Order: sequence, then structure tokens, then C-alpha cells
Amino acid sequence: MNIATIGTGSIVDAILSAINELEDVTCTAMYSRKRETAQELAGKYGVDTIYTDLESLFSDTNVDLVYIASPNSMHYEQAYQALQHGKHVVCEKPFTSTLQEAETLIALAKEKNLLLFEAISNIHLPNIKVIQEQLPKLGPIKLIQCNYSQYSRKYNDLLVGETPNVFNPHFSGGALMDINIYNLHLVMNLFGSPNTVSYTANKHANGIDTSGVVVLKYPEFIAECVGAKDTNSMNFVLIQGEKGYLQVVGGANGCREIKLQIGNESAEAYNAQTKSNWLYYEWEAFRDIHASGDHKRCYELLEHSQSVMSVLMSARKDAGIVFTADQC
Repeated sequence: MNIATIGTGSIVDAILSAINELEDVTCTAMYSRKRETAQELAGKYGVDTIYTDLESLFSDTNVDLVYIASPNSMHYEQAYQALQHGKHVVCEKPFTSTLQEAETLIALAKEKNLLLFEAISNIHLPNIKVIQEQLPKLGPIKLIQCNYSQYSRKYNDLLVGETPNVFNPHFSGGALMDINIYNLHLVMNLFGSPNTVSYTANKHANGIDTSGVVVLKYPEFIAECVGAKDTNSMNFVLIQGEKGYLQVVGGANGCREIKLQIGNESAEAYNAQTKSNWLYYEWEAFRDIHASGDHKRCYELLEHSQSVMSVLMSARKDAGIVFTADQC
């Protein structure tokens, strides 16, 4: 599987490092608006071709799949163009800015018999399977608490009057889309869609959320998802049942270790992940689906991404967060 990347940020570096460990996956091209921006990264991973024109990248017959890691608001248009050119697509989280955009891309991928994925790493991790296996031991679930907070250096720019992409409504930024999305994907991967969604956010004067709390109400339990880019925290996921609790050490992004406490028994620890770069596992999944032509699995993942996007839309609406993409 030959891939091309759009974007040259740290996530692309991490992705290329991950696929270097995979057989049958090769990055053959990169896109950047300025050639010099991509040269160091291309040299690091032996990528021969750098494009500064997207049409040229999409027309490259040596590229099977396009990985999109541009600002959030650009995901839809670039993914749409790639699909129109017959390329499979992996689109960085958040999948799109709006539910309508997600639905349009999914319909187009199905129409053209192409594979389309959201690059959300945590749902592909081996420790997610560990959680699923251990959940029945907790008895009826009553509460879920998630906190993923990471003080952003871009927040300092915001405080002095600048508007970096990640805190810009025009670029579909904010804490919900950038960081709390990991909590939502984890909870919804395990338990499906909630009955109701609410979002209480700390908002900048430009209307973007810098941190906030999403509450997901299920028939038998409540899930609280905290995401912040204006503070740090001890990151964790805690799933509480009548018989005990399960802790995801380090939070929803990475799921580095699972600790299980049942009653007064000795706590048990689990870790099924052997790769230090946990992005390996999602790309292993994408490669295997591509190699086998498993459209059924691809569509299952798309259904999940669509459900998460629906919750993100409900949360933004509840908090009064409006993106430029909402007007389109």
C-alpha cells in the first residue's frame, strides 16, 4: 500500500515512524504548500516525491491512499477530492467539521467502492480489547469519568491576541474537537451512542472552547468527559461498576495500562501493547483492511465515526460553538 501525506506536522512524523515498522506500507509522496517545509521530513523517511500542488498528488498513479493531516476545516474538501480521484483516504481526527460533511464523504466512498477511515488511534489499540474483556467483571456500570487535558503552547499565543488554527472557529478548532474527542471515541466504542448529550465549556472571546465537560447520559449510567487545552491534569479513564472499577492509566489517548479493582481483591494490571508508538496499531488495521478488501469492517468503523460526529455536533450546539463550516 503506497500512501501520500498531506501535512508536515508532528503527527505526520509520528505516523511515518509507525508505518516504518509495518510491512507492505510505504510513503511515496508528500504534499506541502512550500517544498522546503516538507524537505526535512521527506529526507528523514526517504520519501522521494514532494508536491506543492494537490491536483498533482491526487493524479499520482503510484499513490493508493492519501493520509490527510491538514487543519480540521480542510479535511472534508481534501478528502472529497482524493475520493473523486479514486484514492482511498485516511483522514486525521476529527473526521470532518460537521455531520453533513461526514455523511457526504461516506456516501461518496461507498459509491466509488473506496476505503475511508478516520485516524483515531485509541479504538484500534489492543488494550481496548482488554477493557472489553474485563468490563463484565464490574457488574452494572454506573459512572464513567474521563479526563484528557494537555496545556497547549498555542494557548499562550491565544492569550496574547493571536488566533492559532487550533483555537480558531474558521479552522474548526477547540478543545472538544482536538482533545476531548479521544474520550468520546473510547466511551462510544465501548458503549455505543448515548441518549442525551450536554457540553459545558470555557470559551474564549472568539467563541472557541479552550476546555469543557461533556456529559453523556445512557439508560443505566452517566459518562463525564473532560477535555482541556488551557490546563494540565492527571489524565485517566475510570469506569465504575457495582462490583469494582477499571482504570485506564494515562487516559484515553494511548490506553497505556489497564488496572482492575474488584471488591477487596488485589488489583490486577494488564497491558497488551508491545509498541511504544501506539499509532502502529491503527495503521496495521488500515493495512489489513486494504489488503483483504474488507469493506464491511471499513463501513463499521465509518458508522462509529459518524456516530461520534453526531455527538460532537450536539455538544457544540449545546455550548453555542459555531464554526465557519456550519454556514456552508
